[in-house]
Amino acid sequence: MAYDEGLSIRIEECLAERPFRTRKMFGGLCFLLNGNMCCGIVGDTLMARVGPDQYAESLKEPYAREMTFTGKAMKGMIYVDPEGIDQDEDLRNWIQRCLNFVEQLPAK
Repeated sequence: MAYDEGLSIRIEECLAERPFRTRKMFGGLCFLLNGNMCCGIVGDTLMARVGPDQYAESLKEPYAREMTFTGKAMKGMIYVDPEGIDQDEDLRNWIQRCLNFVEQLPAK
């Protein structure tokens, strides 16, 4: 599956001061920090790894929905539809949620 290259550039800008790398996963592109998946793109949709503690609260946000890549909800992971990240500030806020969780994880 293809991914939105413009969104990829925007995410790279959000992560520019961190040692991230990219990897093709989930049929799209994932951004890893210290070996842990932080966020990603499937088509034009953001995959956000918000963690289990912020999962329910994050799903209450507009344009957020369960990530059901395998047919069942992946706890701690959500999709954010394009309308929820079309503004740079909105995208930065979602990326920050991901970083808040992933930066607490041990490096792989």
